[in-house]
Amino acid sequence: MASEKILIIDDELHIVELIKYNLEMNGYKVYYALNGTDGINLAYEKKPDLILLDIMLPEIDGFEVCKKIKRDDELADIPIIMLTAKGEEFDKILGLELGADDYITKPFSVRELVARIKAVLRRNTKEEKQQSVINIGNLTIDLERHEVLKDGRKIELTLKEFELLKLLVLNKGKVMTRDFLLDKIWGYEYYGETRTVDVHVRHLRQKIEDDDKNPRYIETVRGIGYKFKD
Repeated sequence: MASEKILIIDDELHIVELIKYNLEMNGYKVYYALNGTDGINLAYEKKPDLILLDIMLPEIDGFEVCKKIKRDDELADIPIIMLTAKGEEFDKILGLELGADDYITKPFSVRELVARIKAVLRRNTKEEKQQSVINIGNLTIDLERHEVLKDGRKIELTLKEFELLKLLVLNKGKVMTRDFLLDKIWGYEYYGETRTVDVHVRHLRQKIEDDDKNPRYIETVRGIGYKFKD
């Protein structure tokens, strides 16, 4: 049986009670809040293993709650599954760009929700237990020492180049938008300076890639951003 703590932030009490009952039947410890402000406060208090977050919330909406959690060092590692009655692609993309780990549209089956929760928790636990040294192709990336070896030889990266490489590698195969990279690494409160990302990607490519011998590691996704090849 599971023993993880789940925090539900949703203003529809009947949905909260339904989810709470089924999660408790699966062995989870469940807490809930009916608005964004209480949800953030409860996240600090309980330090849950996962947050189920509705978008349409009173006081502070789910997007803003997600943003506040992911920008706080104390809470940033908590995975978030967003719950919403909205199905527009814009909402889904925005939620994921803000750092949500998954997205499920109401109405949903409880069985599907539990399966999503288990998958995200399993993935998060695997990431936490991953080795501090990652080997990909001819690269060796030491996450603790902030060192990168290419063909066994150390290459010099700036702090931002290393953080960029680390973020791309840990999300291997997943497209990272320029705005997301900019906000996550540089912490800008505004958007529009995405050329900063492009310049750092170009410098990083020059250091880690060798077109003559090795395939390109960092792939440009036209009009969106970049991904590290899976």
